[in-house]
Amino acid sequence: MVDWSQIVQQHGPLVWTTVYRLLRHDADAADCFQRTFMAALVLSRTETIHNWPGLLRQLGTARALEHLRQRLRQTQRLRPLIEESTATCRLPRPEQAAVESELSEHLRLALAQIDSRQAQVFCLASLDGLSYAEIAGQLGLTVNHVGVLLNRARQGLRERLRSHEPVGARQSAEVKP
Repeated sequence: MVDWSQIVQQHGPLVWTTVYRLLRHDADAADCFQRTFMAALVLSRTETIHNWPGLLRQLGTARALEHLRQRLRQTQRLRPLIEESTATCRLPRPEQAAVESELSEHLRLALAQIDSRQAQVFCLASLDGLSYAEIAGQLGLTVNHVGVLLNRARQGLRERLRSHEPVGARQSAEVKP
């Protein structure tokens, strides 16, 4: 019998960090936190779980990416309304903070647009700092397949983020050999 209160207490911070890092919104992260543990509960009824942190990190990443995709679809539907209502109420912020905030938002949107398996591998490698072997073990892939997925994710993100980089940065990158 699984002691869920112990699992949540022991691994809750890991799940919270995983989902919040992608979503950057308390209510959305709380929703994904709950959905992650619900998915783990359903899975634990049919399988014996040997690696709780790995499973919960994988489920949390998948749930957060699903939420980002939903947010992207909703934002695209409401974009004309949002742009009209916020055009006059934007407050000036320090330039560096604005650039970082905009870039992280573009990265989250780009993650929501690439293949879900690629996005999951990218998050596990780049945000959680897992090795190829650890990712392969968690996702049931070969180490080589993890490398291929990570490379494709980086290429897809690079293409999607290229349209958001400053014009001067793009021109200087094109000049370099």
